[in-house]
Parts: sequence; structure tokens; C-alpha cells
Amino acid sequence: MNVWIGFLINLQFFTVFPIKKQLPMERKYMHRAIQTFPLVGLLLGLIMGGGLYALVEWTPFSSLAIAFFLWVLTIALTGGLHLDGWIDASDAFFSYQDKERRLEIMKDSRTGAFGVISVIVLLAARFLFIYEIVERFNEWTAFLIIALPLLSKCVMGYLLIRMPLAKEEGLGAFFQQAVKKSSLPIYGLYLLVSSAVALVIDVKLLALYASMCLAALLFLLYLKRKINSWFGGITGDVLGASVEGVELWLWLILWLLHYFAMG
Repeated sequence: MNVWIGFLINLQFFTVFPIKKQLPMERKYMHRAIQTFPLVGLLLGLIMGGGLYALVEWTPFSSLAIAFFLWVLTIALTGGLHLDGWIDASDAFFSYQDKERRLEIMKDSRTGAFGVISVIVLLAARFLFIYEIVERFNEWTAFLIIALPLLSKCVMGYLLIRMPLAKEEGLGAFFQQAVKKSSLPIYGLYLLVSSAVALVIDVKLLALYASMCLAALLFLLYLKRKINSWFGGITGDVLGASVEGVELWLWLILWLLHYFAMG
């Protein structure tokens, strides 16, 4: 029951699914929410991967139209929540100010030029990758797209659990107060089970999935080294920006895999 409530809390916070009931926010439920971050990613991935498969196999739409539908879906499913963090963090990062000033900039509700430019570049790059992936769609594409948000939520959860807070308020602080030692190990189970599913389907698919896992790990290690020097720790905006950053990186990896390993 606690796990289910934790999962619903995630749907309420991080997706557009209409969870209108009042959910308890005690520490035990928030702990379960942290443990089920990757399950929310899996759900989003199933919608994206399943939607792509259905559009490619069962509709007459062009690759451009299908890519556009999938691109919009990547934004709509979360209501642009993480994009907001990307914009705020970009404004702060490109201000080239000290950590304290950057935190002040992220709190400002106004959007600056750097935030606008960075989100345009991010969304344009994502559309390019999605379009060319759709053009080269094969039997393993849908599985790897399903895995993409699962991996990004693993990265988000790890940062939340292991990185210090930049400030003692906001969404990041709200979730981190529920962190326990048992919050992280279950992420390994998610990766093990998803790897086993890939292996059952095909050993080559497992190798492709392992490539994406390795890419996500490298991006995570990079963020661990840089977040403290850039912002002094994590905030809700920094976590949102991290999700967008790792997902763009994984779209890039998936695009390259379609050119050089899945052709």
C-alpha cells in the first residue's frame, strides 16, 4: 500500500495524469515515492514507445508527422515540469555569477534570454534525434525508447539521494527529507530486471541497452562532479534540468546507435 501511494505521489508531482485525491505526505510515503521514480519513468516510456510502435505499424502517417507526435508527447506527459527546471538552471548557469547569485536567479519567476535560447536548442535537438530515429525505426527501437525515461529517473533519484542540497527549501528539499539508506538499492533491481527482459528478447538488444545504461552512468558521473561547483548542490530546478540533460544525451546515444549499431 505504501508503494502504491508513493507511486501516486510521483504521478501527481511529475506527470499530467489527473490524480485528484488528497495523498498523505508522511516520510514513509515520500520514501516510497523516491523508490518508485524509475517506475514513473517506465510508465512514461511505455506510453512513448507504445505510441511510437502503434503510429509506425498501424497508421499511414509520415515519419515527420510521427516524430512530431512523439516529440510533443515527450513534453506533454510531464506538463513541461522538467523543462521549467532546464530554463531556470540555464538562466542561472549562463549568468556566470557565483553560486549564491545563481540560486537567486533560479528563484526568479522571470525567464531570461539564456533560458529561452537553451530550451529552443534542447527541443530542436530532441526533435532532430526523434525524427531520424523514426526514419530508422526497427524491432528494437520501441524497447530502447521505453528504457530512456526509466534511466533518466534513475539518475534523478540518485542525485536526490546522494547529493547535498543547495538550499533547505523547495521541491528537492521536500523529497530529500524522506531519503533512507534503503532508497537507492532498489534502483539496481530495476536495472537488473530490465536487462533480463532485454536478454530474453535478444542478446543484441541487451548490448544496445547496456550501451544506454553506460551512457547514463557517464552523464551521472559528470553531473556529480559539476553540480556542486555550479550550484553548490541540488535544488528542484537542478534535478529537473538534470532529467532534461540526461534524456537529451540518451536521445543522442539512441540516434547514434541507429546509425552505427542498428542499421
